[in-house]
Amino acid sequence: MRPLPDIVDSRAALAARFLERPATREVIRHLPNESFRWLEHDYPSEIARWNYHPEYEVHLIRRGTGSYIIGDEIGPFGPGQVALIGPGLPHDWMSDLEPGEVVYNRDVVLQFDDEWFEQCVATMPELAHVRDVLESSSRGIIFLGASATDAAAELELIGTTRGARRMSHVLALLAIFAEAPAEDRSFVAREWFSAAETGEGKLAVESGLAYIFNNLGSRIRMSDAARLAHMSEPTFSKYFKKASGLTFSAMVKKLRIANACRLIAHGDESISSIALTVGYSNLANFNRQFLTEVGMTPSEYRRLDDTERPTSETPSLALKMR
Repeated sequence: MRPLPDIVDSRAALAARFLERPATREVIRHLPNESFRWLEHDYPSEIARWNYHPEYEVHLIRRGTGSYIIGDEIGPFGPGQVALIGPGLPHDWMSDLEPGEVVYNRDVVLQFDDEWFEQCVATMPELAHVRDVLESSSRGIIFLGASATDAAAELELIGTTRGARRMSHVLALLAIFAEAPAEDRSFVAREWFSAAETGEGKLAVESGLAYIFNNLGSRIRMSDAARLAHMSEPTFSKYFKKASGLTFSAMVKKLRIANACRLIAHGDESISSIALTVGYSNLANFNRQFLTEVGMTPSEYRRLDDTERPTSETPSLALKMR
């Protein structure tokens, strides 16, 4: 792939361009002759950003190191990491870069929607056992050991084959995920929302998340989110809480602090400026909320090395979900 022509020459500018914007609702388009989307891309890239979408995503890191954010959790990544991301779960992978550096073909991504999978199950009932791992992916799953190695190999083969043989590798990948032993599955975040929710619950979560992401740095009102979902506030609040497990205000707080963690870890902005960027006009309140969620102050968090920052293996430092 060709290098991006407008890559900036400082890490701070890279952070400003690729990290300091709210999560976006990615629109995934499939070609008419494809039932799923497979792609590879460099980093930095316009499509490598904090985003969410209603499709499942399988993500392979080929090379480079850095930090991921999946839902409410931040942790390190390296070559060979394979993650399964459920529908609606915000995510991003941010590489450690030298000024002007590009990591070519860093990522392999496979995306497919639940409707396609259910149609496959309807004609191939042997696939039904995959449902459990797909439902669990609402928390985000990082695969380890032989499962990760085998999954990475199948992902690469999907990109080099066509037709029925290509589809065989997709089915093999799903089988690896479904059959991975417990020790090869690392659940990243709390359950973002129930994959079993239908109708009003999904509508409330989808509308609510879209509204929050689009207004993360400004004033957010549940009444506006309810209006966008064409619901009364009490109805919206009920369905949002049932589907996501969080109240609307708690979700706003979690996403704002998660975004702040990204900016603190991968940018040079002052803490006060970051507080404003993520929607806190009062610095003292931001520091208090950050301490409650992360277990340390923003300044303490900034002083940590990437390997010391919260991961799913260090629950005492993880963003707490109460």
